[in-house]
Amino acid sequence: MFHKILIANRGEIACRIAATARRLGIRTVAVYSDADACARHVQACDEAVHLGPSPARESYLRGDLIVQAALRTGAQAIHPGYGFLSENADFARACAAAGLVFVGPTPEALAAMGSKSAAKTLMEAAGVPLVPGYHGDRQEADFLQAQAARIGYPVLIKASAGGGGKGMRIVQRPEDFEAALASCQREALGSFGDERVLVERYLARPRHIEVQVFADTHGHTVHLFERDCSVQRRHQKVLEEAPAPGMSEACRQAMTDAAIAAARSVGYVGAGTVEFIAEHDVALSGRFYFMEMNTRLQVEHPVTEAITGHDLVEWQLRVAAGEPLPVTQAQLQIRGHAIEARLCAENPSQQFLPATGRLQVLRTPAASAFAVSEVRIDSGVREGDEISPHYDSMIAKLIVHGADRAQAQARLDAALAELHISGLQTNVAFVRRLARTRAFREADLDTALIEREHEALFGPATHDPSAPPWWPVAAAVARWLHEEAHSQATPTDPWAATDGWRLQGPGAQGRRWLDLLIEPAEAPVPQRLETLIEHRGEASWPWLHLAGEHRAFAALARGNDHFDLTLGEARQQVAVYPVNQGTRDEALDVFIDGQRTRVRRADPLASQAEDHDSGARLCTQMPGRVLAVLVQAGQTIQRGDPLVVTEAMKMEHTLSAPRDGIVSELLCQVGDQVAEGTELLRLSEPLR
Repeated sequence: MFHKILIANRGEIACRIAATARRLGIRTVAVYSDADACARHVQACDEAVHLGPSPARESYLRGDLIVQAALRTGAQAIHPGYGFLSENADFARACAAAGLVFVGPTPEALAAMGSKSAAKTLMEAAGVPLVPGYHGDRQEADFLQAQAARIGYPVLIKASAGGGGKGMRIVQRPEDFEAALASCQREALGSFGDERVLVERYLARPRHIEVQVFADTHGHTVHLFERDCSVQRRHQKVLEEAPAPGMSEACRQAMTDAAIAAARSVGYVGAGTVEFIAEHDVALSGRFYFMEMNTRLQVEHPVTEAITGHDLVEWQLRVAAGEPLPVTQAQLQIRGHAIEARLCAENPSQQFLPATGRLQVLRTPAASAFAVSEVRIDSGVREGDEISPHYDSMIAKLIVHGADRAQAQARLDAALAELHISGLQTNVAFVRRLARTRAFREADLDTALIEREHEALFGPATHDPSAPPWWPVAAAVARWLHEEAHSQATPTDPWAATDGWRLQGPGAQGRRWLDLLIEPAEAPVPQRLETLIEHRGEASWPWLHLAGEHRAFAALARGNDHFDLTLGEARQQVAVYPVNQGTRDEALDVFIDGQRTRVRRADPLASQAEDHDSGARLCTQMPGRVLAVLVQAGQTIQRGDPLVVTEAMKMEHTLSAPRDGIVSELLCQVGDQVAEGTELLRLSEPLR
């Protein structure tokens, strides 16, 4: 076994690998960019080497610098994690040339599976079923459009060297093909340095099912069963689970046999995932097709670890060190059910636009990090860390395990309710709603599940907006009173006492008016209301007056952030965190059963007038680069028309017209680097 390895990655995967290495007694070397100088993965390792500037192409994608760092620190092997250089055959060759072990497949296997087109040719020869499509080398736009017509719409354009949903577009109509192809090629070139694409038939209600395979250098190849990764947005996975719900033993056998055949056809070594696209009724029809092979560990590997009880990173290290697989196929069994939720900094209501900012609050449910348990949290960030625009937007992975799918679902819901994040937009509330939809509860799965459940996920809130927000207000008041009580030292001068004592007996403690703004996390307009706090007699906790009603309440503090509230006859547990301290936006974030509400004192000097200029400007919502300007000054546009395409966090984002109008002024051009909030163009009223 190795005594020291270098981890050529960042974030949660680097932390994940370091945890297993530490358990095995292996020392670790981290690498980092300028943006990650104080990152969690740097502190998780025994040593660290600075690579360069923040952009990945100048740091984490510099294979030459990584090899030098490994040699300089005495590492024997390089673990690439996933993403970055993990599937780069040239990097694997460079490691071998330097006398370093690449913890992954051979360069030949990486090259064979690195091109989706070449891989499908190999799979066809190995007898693995393929989706009808064009996987050849010709890339002329007219030729590809002719192939799409031959295959039949809808079609899927996919980057040949891609993965992770990048460089992928669904095209429903022939007239949309040219623009979709150009967008795909731009994104593929920017993400993978290769603009080649393939075109395939797009299945209407497909399931995305993948098989985890593992092979050693002694000729042994096994599978660790399948995962269902059908629940996706923007072709990227949101919820993953193992085993696949409703999978028949006959279909499982056929699919895992095909996966093993795919791995053996390229002499595969190490961890890999063979991905299939399957008909919605795959358990009955048995129809599935090879999609691609990911020649690395996958983001969703923890659900496989949960149902098998094996540490796949440990397997990777042992296989790379020349050891045989620790078990045979007959010894592998499915134990229960596991679900993983990817928790990201993004805005689901804005087409999942990635978000950046500081994690002012990050509180997770009780869990065992990077270990198989009922609840597991894999994360590469801590409270106070920044989510930057340079890398992906993942905050954490939440993995739950149960005796069956129903128990795993219950644990997922409970864990999501205990997860508190403030400081930037996240998908936590969205994921909880998603896991509660009828389709997911009943395992009616396909890659369009989010679109099918659109009303449940994005429709108007079901709560009554006119109902007084008693609990958030009471929670905020409890925190303020708790802080006041602890900030005031007990006075020694009786004339300085503020307890309301008087000679004739206890008196009223007085009244305090609060002008509050209540902002539910997903409500479009804050609710402004006046709250009266009234002390009566010697009562240590006051009465609240809100919207013409009044109730007595009490709060039992459990630390600074958690309270047990009693409001009238009802009782509720709440968490209350201060955010934006020291700024004009200073507030309290109140979490009740997983729902976040922001409560702050209203600024009496703030203008209440409407912003009549709303919708007249188009601004960026995060830092990035302008890829395309789709309109000209003087052009008449309609609400929803695409105006500008930007690139941020390795993805393309199309900014659309907020209303009808005329483009009065263009303020950007292709190639511009833009900061968050940069104005790109202005609109004037349409001609009448």
